Amino acid sequence: MKAKYLLIAAALISVPAAAQETYENAKLTGTDLNGTARYVGMGGAMEALGADLSTISSNPAGIGLFRHSTINVSGGLVMQGSVPGYAQGDKTNTSFDQAGFVYAMKGRNNSFLNLAFNYHKSKNFDFILGATNQLSNASSNKLTYQKWRNGVFNDGDGAYSQVDHLNYNYFKMAKDSANYPASDYMLSREHSGYIGNYDFNISGNIHDCVYLGITFGVKDVHYTHDGWYDETLNGNLIQYNDHRHITGSGFDVTAGVIVRPIESSPFRFGLYVKTPTWYDLTTENYTTIGDGKTQYAVNDRVPNESYDYKFTTPWKFGVSLGHTVGNYLALGATYEYEDWSNIKTRINDGVYYDWDPYYGYDSYESSHKDHAMNNHTSETLKGVSTLKLGAEYKPIKDFAIRVGYNYVSPAFEKDGVKGFYKNGQPVYSNGTYYSSTSDYTNWKSTNRFTCGLGYTLQNWNFDLAYQYSAQKGDFYPFVTYTEDTATPSPEDNIAPKSEVKNNRSQLILTVGYHF
Repeated sequence: MKAKYLLIAAALISVPAAAQETYENAKLTGTDLNGTARYVGMGGAMEALGADLSTISSNPAGIGLFRHSTINVSGGLVMQGSVPGYAQGDKTNTSFDQAGFVYAMKGRNNSFLNLAFNYHKSKNFDFILGATNQLSNASSNKLTYQKWRNGVFNDGDGAYSQVDHLNYNYFKMAKDSANYPASDYMLSREHSGYIGNYDFNISGNIHDCVYLGITFGVKDVHYTHDGWYDETLNGNLIQYNDHRHITGSGFDVTAGVIVRPIESSPFRFGLYVKTPTWYDLTTENYTTIGDGKTQYAVNDRVPNESYDYKFTTPWKFGVSLGHTVGNYLALGATYEYEDWSNIKTRINDGVYYDWDPYYGYDSYESSHKDHAMNNHTSETLKGVSTLKLGAEYKPIKDFAIRVGYNYVSPAFEKDGVKGFYKNGQPVYSNGTYYSSTSDYTNWKSTNRFTCGLGYTLQNWNFDLAYQYSAQKGDFYPFVTYTEDTATPSPEDNIAPKSEVKNNRSQLILTVGYHF
């Protein structure tokens, strides 16, 4: 970013309206590959094959292929690899992943009307982030100093973050003071929680050739991160501690169709669309700075910052193919697309009351678009494509072997930065104002490899799946600042790039019964 700004901030001014920031919103967007063990074992490529409860939230028409009523329950373990030795947190966690049922009602001409409910964990936040690197005449507090020195802040305008408030007050910054460089940094942060999906479905088929379905989904959000960030400043430890908790709910609608175009052939294709998820969320954090012994809070009188906000995820579109050979081979392929640059944030204006002479007071909540943060999101995030491939082979009637693969393209632009546009101008938004960490990660593509086994015993089915997911990212402890000069300046604050990984394994078991 360049030094091109005007006014100065001297204190943190609290405002009632609030919105969230691009990198935090991205954590709540997208889904993991999760559900029944059969679905996971086949890489989730079942949106045209159907007859699996996990298709209820991707292609609801898949529920229309059930011929029997069914109950499924799934759970297992999530294990993280590639965790640095200094990072703190649990690398292995149990997970309750799915529970649901289908009630199948047969009609005339081999047609069915099915009702279904399914709970599944669409996002598992269990993840330990660790990063460390050398700093050359740079630091988080030097960034605050340079922003203040060059007038990036203005009272209450949203470019002044909680991190800036901590640095400004703890170091008692003055224009003629040192530029606060550090020699190295170390970060450890443990993320935990989940997004739970509660999906209600109605589906059916017409003459066993066209399958239709619609799902109404409710989401339950529980996200927490807790960790510390250290910098060594003139041989002394400076430590930032941050705890953030996000809770709330959302809802969406998904509609889909599966068509078997040739009556004599099992080949079929599927199409589906998912509306944005409309979220109403509450976030709160407690953030401090100190030397590891004495800590200074964002606000000594009210240390917890809490606010409500709204945001919506993008539309999602999918197309899929499915084919079976006899009763021993099933093949599936799915392509999905959602444009993450269309994530939208809204600022809550508050609750208003109207007086009606017949009904008394009526209340309503008002909000408006956060144009500044939405513009930042549109240039920081991009369209995401997901390719899913899967196969199931039955060497004998009651035993199945499954394999699958996923490729998920990057959601982040390589040159995206937190709190600033690409031209170096700050994002004047309450989302920036409430940011309590200076670091950010531009995550790259994700590759998932899956396999599984299935066994049927009379009306019971037992399925086991294993998934390995690998993703790398470019981690930055803070935003790079450079003076608007032709040559490098001692006032430059260059953030080093570090590679981080999110490599996870999942073991999942499903027990089901059909009747």
